[in-house]
Amino acid sequence: MPHRRVLLGGLAALAAGRAAGQPAPGWEPTRPVQCIIGFAPGGGADLIARAIVEAAQPLIPQPLFVVNRPGAGGTLAAQQVAALGAEGHTLLMGGGSESTSIPAWRQLPYDPRTSFRAVMRLMRQRMFILVKADSPWRSMAEVIAAAKAKPQAVSHGSSGIGSIYHSVFVVLEKRAGVELLHVPYTGGAPGLQAVAAGQVDLMVASPEEFRGLTDGGLLRILACCSADRAESYPGVPTLKELGWSLDIENMKGWVMPAATPDAAVAYFHDRFRAAMARPGWRAFLERAGDTDGYLDGPAFQRAMDGVLDAITAAKA
Repeated sequence: MPHRRVLLGGLAALAAGRAAGQPAPGWEPTRPVQCIIGFAPGGGADLIARAIVEAAQPLIPQPLFVVNRPGAGGTLAAQQVAALGAEGHTLLMGGGSESTSIPAWRQLPYDPRTSFRAVMRLMRQRMFILVKADSPWRSMAEVIAAAKAKPQAVSHGSSGIGSIYHSVFVVLEKRAGVELLHVPYTGGAPGLQAVAAGQVDLMVASPEEFRGLTDGGLLRILACCSADRAESYPGVPTLKELGWSLDIENMKGWVMPAATPDAAVAYFHDRFRAAMARPGWRAFLERAGDTDGYLDGPAFQRAMDGVLDAITAAKA
């Protein structure tokens, strides 16, 4: 009888867990999985998502759908996903402005530290500071010297107020003790075109955005914003090497709503981690000019929090 009571109690607990939406051991998705991207098709986040989804699809028995919900620098999509419960069938591409930058600039209906469960980081999108190819400034030291000589004489573009491209320069201003002129654009591509046209002096961007312009001789790279040099641009110094303590990257990875159960998070982590070893994803990384940026969920969350802390402190 005691053994029977234990067995019945265990079955009741299991049934209650399932009724509450908790996945059973050996959990798998039971319906199509939405992979939400807070930006328009064709952009960096969209390309990353589609590449890893294609690599992961053979490992997951349900269809994976990439859904673009652009607007407000990715925060609209983040708000929608944060409001979901423990359904376990929705992922959000996080790690960019919606996670690390915009929350430092304004109040949002979600908390990037607590409204999500980080699953894994996929990529480190290194960012670089660029000038027009015929700019008189040949180094960041010359740029900073010009900015110190005349506040707001040096201008920089961005993909919008509060974006990570804007925030890089806010942190640099704080570290270098200068004041730059901010000129916001509607996206990274228009900002780069403005630099190439001589309308603004500086811009931050990732290689997949600027490679055509640098290869075509229209733009020149001055510095890397990461803590270490990029393998694809070994001759480009980091801002940290040049004397300004700055380490900001536009990371990309999967997060899920905070209520998502452990088994669902583990399931998607393991499948997408396996997908990162597949040829299609490796080929995508090679085309993007970057290396494996993997971090597990807790480490990914710490990395996002670290960037948000740096931007928040610089803005204060």
